[in-house]
Amino acid sequence: MSPKTVLITGTSSGIGLATAIAAAENGWQVIATMRDTAKAGALRAAAEAAGVSVEVRELDVTDPGSVAACLAGLDRLDALVNNAGAGHLGTLEQESIDDVRAVMEVNFFGVLQVTKAALPLLRASEGRVVTVTSVGGVVGQPFNEAYCAAKFAVEGFMESLAPVAARVGVAVSVVEPGAVASEFVNNVAGRDTVLEQVGPYAPALSAYLDRTRGAFANAQTPQDVATQMVELLACERPAFRTLTSDTARAFVGMKLADFDGSAVQAMTGAWIA
Repeated sequence: MSPKTVLITGTSSGIGLATAIAAAENGWQVIATMRDTAKAGALRAAAEAAGVSVEVRELDVTDPGSVAACLAGLDRLDALVNNAGAGHLGTLEQESIDDVRAVMEVNFFGVLQVTKAALPLLRASEGRVVTVTSVGGVVGQPFNEAYCAAKFAVEGFMESLAPVAARVGVAVSVVEPGAVASEFVNNVAGRDTVLEQVGPYAPALSAYLDRTRGAFANAQTPQDVATQMVELLACERPAFRTLTSDTARAFVGMKLADFDGSAVQAMTGAWIA
């Protein structure tokens, strides 16, 4: 049998890059996509070091034409991994609604756009959709209002889509990492820039950034997340939700048991005190 094909978005670094390599090592034919293929150097080097090959394609998840062009000519697709996303720090009073819309475009509507385009192929193969969300898709976090809103939206959409897609043979899952040691955080605007932008909220943001730096000092590796992603791709009956670490499970578990919301508010309030 020919190898199964997986398309992975956001593979220039971090979880996407690690998942592309791990999937190829496990026999998948990998279509590794990114918005700017000039940034494919790290992926190509990792593939060469691992002795595997991946096909690199350009894909801007916010551009319908780019999505259509990326999927054009595919005769078969067995899995889609929605990994592309962008972090964002800010708070509502100090940023524009257009800023928030831009976060939603990448992290929510981009996921929907690619998934919609892939579904006919995935129905034909009885394949699967795996979407990387975040513990921030379950627990709202200070100064991550727009980002968490987008991830909450993805979680709700995929949880609602899952039983519908299952009726036509497509499994839908979400993966919720906690802190991951990758370029994702570094790609968010720098500390000084953000502090200048938030005005009276600067002391609270400074406290939050200090706390977050400590959390990422003990972050999970992208390779660890990728291992679990590949296991999920191979699983005959994948679970809807995968939390990738004990820390993530404890964090999300607290929210799910917090019936009146007071435990989450006490915890996140302490982060910015």
